[in-house]
Amino acid sequence: MNTRKAQNLTGMNLTGKDSGKEPRDARTGAVDFVALDRGAVDGRAARWQSHREERRLELIKAARKAVHTLGSEASMEDIAAAAGTSKSVFYRYFGDKAGLQQAVGEVVLSQMQRRMQEAAQTAQTPREGLLAMVSAYLQMAETSPNVYIFVTRYPAGEPDTANGAMAAEGPLRHFFEAVADMIARPMRAHLGAGTHKEAVIGYWPTAAIGLVRSAGEQWLASPDSPGKPDQETMARQITAWLSVGIAPELATKESKSKLSVPKKEST
Repeated sequence: MNTRKAQNLTGMNLTGKDSGKEPRDARTGAVDFVALDRGAVDGRAARWQSHREERRLELIKAARKAVHTLGSEASMEDIAAAAGTSKSVFYRYFGDKAGLQQAVGEVVLSQMQRRMQEAAQTAQTPREGLLAMVSAYLQMAETSPNVYIFVTRYPAGEPDTANGAMAAEGPLRHFFEAVADMIARPMRAHLGAGTHKEAVIGYWPTAAIGLVRSAGEQWLASPDSPGKPDQETMARQITAWLSVGIAPELATKESKSKLSVPKKEST
C-alpha cells in the first residue's frame, strides 16, 4: 500500500467516509493518532469530573436532609448512614466535617442570598428593602434551624472555636459581604454623595447585619411560648430597631415617668 493510499484510509471513520474531524499532521496531512489518544484521555477526564460534581451535589443534598432531621451536631457517620453510604465517601469528597459544612453552606447561603435579593428588588424605600431582606432571612432560617446552625457554626473541637463560635470565613463571610452591599446600595442612592455619608454607609450595613444575625439567632433558639413573637412580628421589630432604634420606647417611658411624678405640695 502506498503512502497516499494509507493516508486516505486513516482519514476514514467506521462508515467508510472521511469524517474530516480527526486531528491531522500539519506536514503530511495524515491523522495524528497521538492527538486522538490525548483527546480520548481528555474526554474521559471531563466525564469523570462531571460525574464527581454530580455525586458531590447528591451528597450535599443528602447531608442537608440528614442535618435537618438529625440536628446540627450530627456526626459524619450519622450523616453518611442517613445518606445510605459510608463516611469514607464523605471524607473523600469533603475532607472533614468542616469541609462538608462549607460545601453545604455554599448551597444554602447562595439560596438565602438569592431570596433576599429578590425580596429587596420590589421595595420602594430603603426601610421596605430592609424589612423584605430581614423577613426573607428569618423565613429561610426558620425553615430549618438545624441546617442554618450547621452552616454558620464551626464543628466542635475546631481550634479557636470554643463553644461553637460563629464561623467568619468562607461562604458565610461572602454571604454577609453580599448582604452588606445589598443594604448599602439603596442607602447610597437615598442619602446621596458626601464624605460623611459615605463613612456612615461604610459602617452601618455591617452593624445592621450584626444586629439582625444576633437577634435572629436568639429568636430561633428561643422555645415556643406565648411571649415569643412570630416571624412577621420579629421581622418588623428588627427593622424598626434598624431604622429608628429604641428611641420611641425610651420617649414613651420618659413621658410616662413625667406623668407619674407627684406634684410638690405648696407650704
